[in-house]
Amino acid sequence: MPRPRKFVESDVVSSASEVFAVHGLAAATLDDLVRATGLGKQSLYNAFGGKRELFLRALSEDREEATRAVSEALGHDEALPLERIRGHLLRMAIEFSSSDRRVSLTTRALVESTGEEDPLSTTTKAGIEQLAGIYAQCLEHAREHGDLPEDANVQSLAVYFVAVTRGMELLGRAGVGRGVLTAVALDALRVLHGQRMEEADDFPPTRG
Repeated sequence: MPRPRKFVESDVVSSASEVFAVHGLAAATLDDLVRATGLGKQSLYNAFGGKRELFLRALSEDREEATRAVSEALGHDEALPLERIRGHLLRMAIEFSSSDRRVSLTTRALVESTGEEDPLSTTTKAGIEQLAGIYAQCLEHAREHGDLPEDANVQSLAVYFVAVTRGMELLGRAGVGRGVLTAVALDALRVLHGQRMEEADDFPPTRG
């Protein structure tokens, strides 16, 4: 009869997330994970299958959290769609410039993804598509309100804003200050005012 587990998986995943956020998948060691989680190496293998599998588990939870946060920021009806995006980007400039904010695992995975058809790349791409889908919904509402031209490429604009926010996060991690990140956010919004994104065949499909 197997011995009962004496740990809470969600707590272990949360502790491992902190390690991966600091070091990334490649640089994080099993010793780092053992120290952070309090589990032995064999227990980690038995419960999660290995370092990569534990990262994917943490990435999945990070993705759900990021999706929920963006959905809440862009989904309410108290402001016009483009005002929601503007407020969201400006809040991101503040958050990403905070010295104690850790890099999201979604962004870590983007940096480390090879683009090959492996679980890491597949999960990362799915997360980007999910985020883009939320932006696309908000942008579609803006078009319905007449704030975007009828021929606006909502799909590419949605991916564009995912790229902008992930880039802002990396810049903040590198020490770029709030003023610069705010300027980046405001410049990104100017794309919505008269500048059309070119059509492309390889943008991921957006959901919603």
